[in-house]
Amino acid sequence: MNITINDLFEAGVHLGHQKRRWNPKSKAFIYDHRGGISIIDLEKTYKQLEQACTFLYELTSKGQKILFVATKKQAQEIAREAATGVGMPFCVNRWLGGCLTNFETVKRSLNKYRRFLAMEADGTLAAMLKKEAAVIRRQMIRMHRGFEGMLEVDDLPDALFVVDVNYEDIAVMEANRLHIPVVGIVDTNSDPTYIRHPIPANDDSTKSIKIILEAVTEAIQMGLAAYDVKQADSKRRKKIISNEEITGDNAVTMDAALESEAAKVTDKDEEAALASREKPTTVIRRRRTTKKVEEKVEEKSSEPTEKE
Repeated sequence: MNITINDLFEAGVHLGHQKRRWNPKSKAFIYDHRGGISIIDLEKTYKQLEQACTFLYELTSKGQKILFVATKKQAQEIAREAATGVGMPFCVNRWLGGCLTNFETVKRSLNKYRRFLAMEADGTLAAMLKKEAAVIRRQMIRMHRGFEGMLEVDDLPDALFVVDVNYEDIAVMEANRLHIPVVGIVDTNSDPTYIRHPIPANDDSTKSIKIILEAVTEAIQMGLAAYDVKQADSKRRKKIISNEEITGDNAVTMDAALESEAAKVTDKDEEAALASREKPTTVIRRRRTTKKVEEKVEEKSSEPTEKE
């Protein structure tokens, strides 16, 4: 990470909520209570942020997707820019209940929204009757609020990054039910036990949210770059292996052909040899039989007849 603890301090990351609103489960990340305000321990914030960035780097280096969720006003534009910069899906207007647990229904609505956008792009919507076109445009406005950053989503995300896990409690609950890991900014009024990688920080200040997202997007960009390198290397290796397989197959077929030809030659030689061995024996046998017949004829001719 290119940020330091001083950068976090200057961005006001250490400023939590009022003491009367603090969650006792966030005690491990609180440095002290001063002036009725809970102060976050920035050393623990830096450590947790570093672990979260490492986790996100490992995910993106494998080509996995992270869904950014930030529907509160302070974080909407910051999260939109951060997610768009790294090519990740985002939800910044309104979290649709069941967006994860009822994903098949949401997927059908996404396909419908894509179809409407295609109709608007190719002029089909403009050629329709005004009343029908007006109904479709109203649906598109409503769908845009829920599906603005999810047009490229075809499957469940591999992880969630949430700004203010207390505000986005429904999204966190759905992710936990589906065992999807959650990385989130946890303030002093939130419960960090439901988060895989909690980042204790001020989730109400735009400066605090921005500096956290800068570190997160930097880790994601590095992971995506590593993934691109792996993909290019795997393509190169596949090409080399395919070439080797082609030459290897040719070599095998040539060897097989030579062996089969040699086998045919040896078979012909053996057949010829057997034929040459059998023919003389039959001739000799025939000659012997003819000699015996001649001897018998001579014996009969030499015997005296009864009349004599």
